[in-house]
Amino acid sequence: MGLLSDPNRRKALTSLLTRLNTPICVVCYLAGIVWFMGLAFEPFTLRTYMSENAMGSTMVEERFSSGERALGLAKEFDAHKRKAGGMPVEWLVKSMQARGLEVFTQSFSRKLPFPDENKERYMVRGTNVYGILRAPRAPRTEALVITAPCSPGHSNNQAVGLLLALAQYFRNQIYWAKDIIFLVNEHDLIGTQAWLEGYHHTNITGMEYSPLQGRAGSIQAALSLELSSDVITSLDLILEGLNGQLPNLDLANLFYAFCQKLGVLCTIQGKLQRNDWDTAEGYTHAAQTMMLMVLKQACGRSWGDHGLFLRYHIEAASIRGINSFRHYKMDATTTGRLLEGMIRKLNNLLERLHQSYFFYLLPSLSRFVSIGYYMPAFGLLAVILLLRALDLWVHLGSPALAAVDGVTEAEQPSSPGVLTVLTPVVISHLTGVALYLLPVHLQEMAVEHFPVSETEAVVLTAIAIYTAGLALPHNTQRLLSGEGTEQGWKVLKLTALLYLAVLLGCTALINFSLGFILAVTLVPITASITPHMPKVLCALAMVLLSPAFSILYCVFIYQELVEAPVGLGEGWMLFLSVISQGILDHALYGSLVYPLLALFIYPCWLMFWNILFWN
Repeated sequence: MGLLSDPNRRKALTSLLTRLNTPICVVCYLAGIVWFMGLAFEPFTLRTYMSENAMGSTMVEERFSSGERALGLAKEFDAHKRKAGGMPVEWLVKSMQARGLEVFTQSFSRKLPFPDENKERYMVRGTNVYGILRAPRAPRTEALVITAPCSPGHSNNQAVGLLLALAQYFRNQIYWAKDIIFLVNEHDLIGTQAWLEGYHHTNITGMEYSPLQGRAGSIQAALSLELSSDVITSLDLILEGLNGQLPNLDLANLFYAFCQKLGVLCTIQGKLQRNDWDTAEGYTHAAQTMMLMVLKQACGRSWGDHGLFLRYHIEAASIRGINSFRHYKMDATTTGRLLEGMIRKLNNLLERLHQSYFFYLLPSLSRFVSIGYYMPAFGLLAVILLLRALDLWVHLGSPALAAVDGVTEAEQPSSPGVLTVLTPVVISHLTGVALYLLPVHLQEMAVEHFPVSETEAVVLTAIAIYTAGLALPHNTQRLLSGEGTEQGWKVLKLTALLYLAVLLGCTALINFSLGFILAVTLVPITASITPHMPKVLCALAMVLLSPAFSILYCVFIYQELVEAPVGLGEGWMLFLSVISQGILDHALYGSLVYPLLALFIYPCWLMFWNILFWN
């Protein structure tokens, strides 16, 4: 504190930070990137461990042996699904009732803001079927959920069959202390959203649904099953939920512990764990796994039905069966025993999962990176914005030197007018509001005047508005009427730097991956931009490091990491699909990535774009 309270020392520190501002910023940026990439190196990570005593102290013996029966039920379900042309509601109701469950149905409908061309749907109507196994040894105030989505075609039939077989087996056990809900939902996430809103008596997405006739206790945890083959070679754990939310790490630890106990191959991000961490190949494998998690978390979408449970503070994960060319094979009985063990452990919980981490990255299932390890990487990038803002603040307060009659005198800098700063800020945010609202509202007009579909109209309108924002400097200068000054752009940049620092900081607290990716691309150009730089070269650099191009880069990087590289044409089509899916996810489930980019990040970027063309 003495360093800051002493005027001489404070002046010396400020002078040092101003004089070495650029070298310090470069070092911070490189250090942030190196720190982040070093997180995948095993000695820098922590070994996973079970924090919840109720799940770690009690051993369970798995006795499920109805794997063949589960496959038979899957075939029956497939036959009735093809006969009904969709969800076989009556057959599911009878099957659950035959297993002693209290069975209920819920109908729902949802009109999409524009057609979802990926799944070819616009007006969605469906029915959820769920059965409740009442706990015989408890007051029925808590519940667990096992869900299996009814997917089109032959997908996920085995998951429904295994769910019914587990229901029959669980019905004959007496040790349950929590209600168990077996849910078969139609139309994947939309059906799950309708059921969750009905269960919790909320309506936050405009969904139309019938009220639930049967309820259990407060839901403590949920598991979603995705099995589409009679024989699988490994189980993949999916954790990423809506807006980058993750379940408590103990849920992942529980899955990994039972995979180790039963000798089941388990993966995360579709990648097996390697033990050669001290080799280049081992590090690269861990880095790729961690980067895949970062990219999937940053997009803000739910990568499985479990992702919507997290919004209601329900710890949930999806387990996906993978049938690859590996020699190791696992039958439905082994999968059922793994699920039995996990449910029995969760049944022992005395309170919600809370002892372990909620913010983490996983380079493998046996190692994790906690928030205390990865946040410094973001902090090193964010501090660059504060250092540049400090440099501008010092220059704005320093008197300018001017020669009068041969004598050098200090002149106090003139303060810029309010309109000088306020006008570009307002215009930038109005452009962001247009980017957020107009694509969906103008789709009908675009379809009438251009030969495009509704989905193409929404995406192309968004791109057109985004591109039109590049004309902002010209329009701003017309409104300023020649008021642009040297002090004006410095005040505007100071405001924009602090604004961007706050935006990225708040984003990183909620979704670290999104905040870090935006910081990596936005910080270098925003920290260095001035009106005195070469216009064409800097304009090209700003466009290439803009939010839209950041999304495009993430698309190509993701395809490379999943070992499915694409060319420019196919990558562009995936980019358009990501934009449409982002707008849909916001409208259907409340994803915050699209409004964040449209209403805040893009307008902030436009403010720096205006600085480059400042007159």
